[in-house]
Amino acid sequence: MNGKTDIVKGRIKEAVGALTDNDKLRKEGKKDQAIGQIKQTVEKVVDKVAEEISK
Repeated sequence: MNGKTDIVKGRIKEAVGALTDNDKLRKEGKKDQAIGQIKQTVEKVVDKVAEEISK
């Protein structure tokens, strides 16, 4: 999965956890969102490095 997918999945989990008062699901959602943000950052860095190498 890419970062954006993880963020969306995490938001959905967090929302469902909030609606059902399920703290475990809410925490999983927050974790998925954090992982997604990290993946997006890494993807950007990789793109920048590849761009610099190709110059």
